[in-house]
Amino acid sequence: MIRVASYNMRKGIGTDRRRNPDRTLEVLREIDADVVALQEADRRFGTRKAVIPLHLIDEHSGWKPVNFGARAASMGWHGNAILVPKAAEVVDCAVIHLPALEPRGAVMADVRVNGATIRVVGMHLDLSGLWRKRQAHAILAHLAANPHPRPTVMMGDLNEWTRSAGCLKEFRRDFALADTGPSFHARRPVGRLDRIMVSPDLKVVDCGVHHSMAARTASDHLPIWADLAAA
Repeated sequence: MIRVASYNMRKGIGTDRRRNPDRTLEVLREIDADVVALQEADRRFGTRKAVIPLHLIDEHSGWKPVNFGARAASMGWHGNAILVPKAAEVVDCAVIHLPALEPRGAVMADVRVNGATIRVVGMHLDLSGLWRKRQAHAILAHLAANPHPRPTVMMGDLNEWTRSAGCLKEFRRDFALADTGPSFHARRPVGRLDRIMVSPDLKVVDCGVHHSMAARTASDHLPIWADLAAA
């Protein structure tokens, strides 16, 4: 069993308009997932510095960020980051360049955790439906071109309000969606903007939205999670 989670942490800025990386990390510790996909994990301008200082993650959590080697001060790529257990082996990793009007990207890592190797894709898609479809095609093409297929989980903020159309229609051809529930807006969640999707060789045993008091104030999105097992 592997627990995964996805969280648009909004650069650490909560619904109280305060930036508090310690609070963001507190929310992640509450979920206690093996693998976490983060969105908006880096500052948008300048050196794109990581919002949660790397020493804070090292000293106060059991995770380490996957090093994509993109920017020295960043945790990920265009704000997308993946956290894995410190003891986990990162077999392979890559950034995925996406077609976009505004800065967007995705990241991928093959991680050996709990005795199994899974492929994890983290993403934050565009506000435009047309560009979301193009980005979905780019991500699926990247996966299809990989010569080493693995059980795959894709997670992130898809910015898709519809339940089955748009970019979800593209992803659902090969992936099943976890029925986690609405995660946006954190104070009154009505939108299922955040999604977890799995390949046919994985099954979702349990899933949900994390609704703690800290989560309701740490970001405008609530984190989502899923427990996965081999199908």
